[in-house]
Amino acid sequence: MSDYTTPRGAHAELMGIRFGGFDPATETVTLHCHAPDSFITPRGAVQGGLIAGFLDEAMGWAHVIATKGVEAPLNLEISMTLLNMVPAGSLVCTGKVLRRGKRVIFLEGELCDPAGKVLARATSTAIPTPRPGSL
Repeated sequence: MSDYTTPRGAHAELMGIRFGGFDPATETVTLHCHAPDSFITPRGAVQGGLIAGFLDEAMGWAHVIATKGVEAPLNLEISMTLLNMVPAGSLVCTGKVLRRGKRVIFLEGELCDPAGKVLARATSTAIPTPRPGSL
């Protein structure tokens, strides 16, 4: 697996992120994630900002891999919809490049349980930037 398909850093380790695959035809990445019990709020579900983190990671990696590791998106706006309670444990997150231009990128993400039930969705408007360390 090449360098740009391996999410790295303490945040990726904390979220249990593992690369699942990339479809170049649709520019869609699949990440396998793990929400630890420490992410759970008193309501019994993963905290919303942490859900946004899973979605942001998948959307970002879709663009990084689609550009062969040369670019990374810099978010201007993220919008998220919570459809169901997100439990601790295994999760599957997909990120997709909807449209990429020279000055703006449109991305979308979806967070599902292992059975495929959609738990949350997000969209992002971002600008393409050189990926740190890619030069």
